[in-house]
Amino acid sequence: MSTEAMKKTADGELRIDFRTSPDHYRHWKLSVDGRVARLALDVDENATLFPGYELKLNSYDLGVDIELYDALQRIRFEHPEVGSVVMTSDKDRVFCAGANIRMLSQSTHAHKVNFCKFTNETRNGIEDANDNSGIRFIAAVNGACAGGGYELALACEHIMLIDDGSSTVSLPELPLLAVLPGTGGLTRLVDKRSVRHDRADFFCTTSEGIRGKRATDWDLVDEIVPRSKFDDSVSERAAEFAAHTDRPADAKGIALTPLSRTIEDTRIVYDTLTVDIDRDLGTATIIIKSPSGDLPVDLAGIEAQGAAFWPMAMTRDLEDAIMELRVNEKQMGTWVFKTEGDARQVEAADKLLLDNADHWLVREIVLFMKRTFKRVDVSSRSIITLVEPGSCFTGTLLELVFAADRSFMLDGTFEGSNQPEATVVMTGMNFGPLTMPNGLTRLQHRFLNDPSLVEDAEAELGKPLEAGDADDLGLVTFIPDDIDWEDEIRIAIEERASFSPDALTGMEASLRFAGPETLETKIFGRLSAWQNWIFQRPNAAGDDGALKVYGSGQKATYNKQRV
Repeated sequence: MSTEAMKKTADGELRIDFRTSPDHYRHWKLSVDGRVARLALDVDENATLFPGYELKLNSYDLGVDIELYDALQRIRFEHPEVGSVVMTSDKDRVFCAGANIRMLSQSTHAHKVNFCKFTNETRNGIEDANDNSGIRFIAAVNGACAGGGYELALACEHIMLIDDGSSTVSLPELPLLAVLPGTGGLTRLVDKRSVRHDRADFFCTTSEGIRGKRATDWDLVDEIVPRSKFDDSVSERAAEFAAHTDRPADAKGIALTPLSRTIEDTRIVYDTLTVDIDRDLGTATIIIKSPSGDLPVDLAGIEAQGAAFWPMAMTRDLEDAIMELRVNEKQMGTWVFKTEGDARQVEAADKLLLDNADHWLVREIVLFMKRTFKRVDVSSRSIITLVEPGSCFTGTLLELVFAADRSFMLDGTFEGSNQPEATVVMTGMNFGPLTMPNGLTRLQHRFLNDPSLVEDAEAELGKPLEAGDADDLGLVTFIPDDIDWEDEIRIAIEERASFSPDALTGMEASLRFAGPETLETKIFGRLSAWQNWIFQRPNAAGDDGALKVYGSGQKATYNKQRV
């Protein structure tokens, strides 16, 4: 972690830094051999994010998962030749014991929920790579696999369990800790692997786990392999999967160079955006800038710019800003998005992405953008977007208007300003590539009541739309004029700050995902509601709750009311 990671937040907590690189890994070993990558978990039990616990038996905390996420990003961008990934353990007879219980028992509620959310987003990223990037994941479970360890395996397409008479898979959270699997285990068990309800009930209420033939019969794993054949079988399966990838074997990846970031008391500065923090109002204003230099003219130029290519650079900065605000600025309950710069440059960047959508690197950049905008969707923050003269809410950046809980677009100009009226411009990026967790584009989600309105909007693709036209098409919420602008924005933000943050979180999560239910929306809905609630209940987190007394020999005391 950088020196910034050891600084304290305004709440007096240690600042968590989400930036890392392979030369700083303490827990994961990444190696690449031709078309196959190997990600081996070998947790340094003393390299904890916070003091007060040890990461025994390949258990993990947020620091372990920050490394995992970074490794996955490097596979996708730096190693285009990789077609399959083997996730395994370098510790003898243990795959992963899941989230560290001592860490959970001493963590604040906010940290537990943020930890679960980031960890689940990382597992969603594995599935996204498997489904959309031509990178198939194999969990080579070569030892005991419990809780979050099994959830990690569940995120992979194929699970191979060593058949040695002792290695098991298990989800023991309910019987041992009085909580639920925090990163989608229950949902993936029945929705993804289609495990029978009665068998899943037994599996989730036994702490001993299931091994061998029963694990395959019940679809908990895909195959069991004797210890003597395990390594060879895993290698064969990885080569078999990699042979079907469409990723180029001879392409050169791009280097994920370190992010440039400066953190001040009320300001975070990146190359492509700035975050201004108002601690009195509890707001973080995120101002994204359009491309400032020359954009490439072709694929060769995109490859040459690499991580500096504006869509890639902006997305990396935005993702880090989201994580900074979620974890290190928890009092900032409202995020206000603004943009500034040349809308034509944003439109040109979108055209480059759309024209070269079949290229492996462009595909990865667009998928990365999609995942990052999803982070906005599932963040427990109120989202307000302001479209003003000088804004560049075009195409990709226009998604932040559609993602907002409320958007305002100035009708006209500010008195005394020589800037032209604000406009928004739709591009092809708004009509397919950047879907939400529910599988819909944000415009499809917006117009669930009348899909023909999406067609009406698409008919205006590429046209600069002033406030009245944007309002007629349903693209923005309100269009106040110069006289009312300041008051309406102030009232909206102050009103938001006066509400219960808990109630807002529940309301926003319920309203943001209308339409079809998917694996992602189920998992995040449950994280925002049931797991959030269960983590605070005395049966789990009280002085005599299961999470607190685990390992002490003391039996948990439960309130037996079912409510």
